[in-house]
Amino acid sequence: MSKKIILNEIILAYRNVIEERYQYEVLKKKHDFPKTINEEIVGEIKNYFLTYVYPNLEKRKELNEAFGALDDFIKHPEKLLNLVLDSFQLVLKQGRYLPKVFNAGLKAMKSYRGATTFENALVVIAINKNIEPPYTTSKINTLIKLLPYKEIEGFMNNTETFFNIIHDKELVAKIKEIIAYLISKMKMKPKIFSKKETIGLELALETITKGEQMLNKLTKKDQEILIDFVLIIEKDYLTEIFRE
Repeated sequence: MSKKIILNEIILAYRNVIEERYQYEVLKKKHDFPKTINEEIVGEIKNYFLTYVYPNLEKRKELNEAFGALDDFIKHPEKLLNLVLDSFQLVLKQGRYLPKVFNAGLKAMKSYRGATTFENALVVIAINKNIEPPYTTSKINTLIKLLPYKEIEGFMNNTETFFNIIHDKELVAKIKEIIAYLISKMKMKPKIFSKKETIGLELALETITKGEQMLNKLTKKDQEILIDFVLIIEKDYLTEIFRE
């Protein structure tokens, strides 16, 4: 069986795991959280994950090249930094905070890409251990259990980093301004920057914006509670797997 087929099957299976994990009534029995984090908010978290972190196969196919472009930017940040430094207005406005903002933007993109890395790691385990589809929740749990702990810990850290970045209103506003500027400059230089690279940054901007919009429906205190809540759900899920 080809690696592509296994990847597709794992993507579908893990989306089902997310659906199961973020059932409001089940979570309500397990966790004590404020009334402001209601069924609608939990549904939005789930939909956010399924739309932007673990998109369906059709969306994945469309965005594969864009993902590759994000990887290239993460590995070679100077490609973007040089464009930012070309803007006197941005340099003047952001001043000495510019490197911090730029690095935070790269961290957000890296965190976002962590989900794809996680799924690819599951594919490698499935192939090495001859665990074939169909992938039930039980099989997915088995694959996760076989991952090196450092990889799981890295994925959890990526999730926490991403939510903490989009929780910081001032920082995220600066990141969005820089990404929007980069997109506009890249579109003006089509011979240097390909369409897929532009789409990659547009995807990153959309992901950050939608996450920010989701959090902005809550007070600052409830945003912090929500972020902690998501991390607890994810950690509890892993704890249950390793208890089996």
